[in-house]
Amino acid sequence: MNALANWDGGGPGPWILFFPLIWAAVVVGVVTLLRRTVWRGRRGPWNAVADTRPTGDAPLAVLGRRFASGEIDEDEYWRRLSVLDEQFGRTGKGGAA
Repeated sequence: MNALANWDGGGPGPWILFFPLIWAAVVVGVVTLLRRTVWRGRRGPWNAVADTRPTGDAPLAVLGRRFASGEIDEDEYWRRLSVLDEQFGRTGKGGAA
């Protein structure tokens, strides 16, 4: 190492120490560029499971909004909520926890 970084002008001098830093900066720059562009939508095989949630609003959320807006009264809300609990369960598909 002493022969490569000869400070007395006999070798390449201290600039030889910057080459690994420059290559590290190039690698980090390329990886950052790829992460921001090409790899953005891909997550790898460990996250390849498709989203199984139904599209649209969850039934319990729709029911809660209808009750809050006054479309249905309290008796209707509780009746429909019991039906949804039987069908979906509180933490099942489309249900709120």
